[in-house]
Amino acid sequence: MASRAPTSSPGGSSSSAALLLGRQFKQMQTVKDIPGISCGLVGNSVFEWEIMLMLDEEQDSLYGGGCFKALMTFPPTYPHLPPTLTFTTPIFHPNIYSPSGAVCISILHPPEDDAYGYESAAERWSPVQTPESILLSVISMLGSPNDESAANLEAGRLWREDRVGFRRRVRRCVRDSQESGSD
Repeated sequence: MASRAPTSSPGGSSSSAALLLGRQFKQMQTVKDIPGISCGLVGNSVFEWEIMLMLDEEQDSLYGGGCFKALMTFPPTYPHLPPTLTFTTPIFHPNIYSPSGAVCISILHPPEDDAYGYESAAERWSPVQTPESILLSVISMLGSPNDESAANLEAGRLWREDRVGFRRRVRRCVRDSQESGSD
């Protein structure tokens, strides 16, 4: 992914969120070169990142070998509110809405009280989180789905009731991602 000089906010005005995101983007590009994660800006906005997750076959037995693209969109109030992360490559997983690709994981839920009492405040978003911690959490989620609060009901049911069928669907998804990743 080509790296461009980042611009500030969606409206073009400078903000502390844009400055922080610019620093974090630069760190992800240089200092924190994490194997299997590639980030680029959409246009020149630091508020939209294109992500590529290239999962190692040996480290991730379910989605290993997959090459999944996603879009991370940050609000102007970042880091006080979390970004959204949406897979643009189709992916079959209990914690990813289908067909939108939106990721459902506690770390991306706003810090307000959980009306359902399912998540503790410590599990939800806090301003100390970074794009790096989000991506590492998502990679962890891929290997360890949470079927207690499935966003994709079919994937959650298969994960609970038919692991062989689940694995078959995931491997097809991985093969498809490899074909679309070479475009």
